[in-house]
Amino acid sequence: MNDSDPLEIIKKMNGVVDAFYLDSLILKRIGEEERTVRAVGSIDVINEGFNRALKREKVICIIKDPRFRPPPEPTVKLMSDDGEVMGVEVFPETSKEFSSRDDVVWLSDNFVVFPGILPDKRSKEIFVMPPVPFPELNESNGCKDVVSCSPAPTCDKMIREWHGLKDNSKLASVLVAFNRINR
Repeated sequence: MNDSDPLEIIKKMNGVVDAFYLDSLILKRIGEEERTVRAVGSIDVINEGFNRALKREKVICIIKDPRFRPPPEPTVKLMSDDGEVMGVEVFPETSKEFSSRDDVVWLSDNFVVFPGILPDKRSKEIFVMPPVPFPELNESNGCKDVVSCSPAPTCDKMIREWHGLKDNSKLASVLVAFNRINR
């Protein structure tokens, strides 16, 4: 183990309770589950971050507690299938950006919609979970094409059971995927 080992880098991060590599069998199982996920009102959910993670050589699962740093970008967007962003996740650090705006509607403490952006009548709404950067893994420690994502809650549960962990509502999982740089 050395300072450039991706798994060891992640394990040393604040708020990481556990971290481990996922094998192809569990990735296949959660991939099948991800394709069945729907939001309230039967709105489709596309976990683009997970789809891209499947195309990487290595996938690490992080089990994190609330001390773990927030993601650098929103992890959920409401979009029309013609590409219009109709809503976005909001973090405590970014809520001030939206609090004084009169062109947003707060659906919850952490999600706003833009009612002025209407999709084409032929379009439908979808929730997209985009790939999110994970700056701790990069070329300096032998990683490229790095993406992170949150799995669906049902997949989070499947991963924990597969790894022998008890369900705990105070914990959540994040997947970090990357390709190795040949040195």
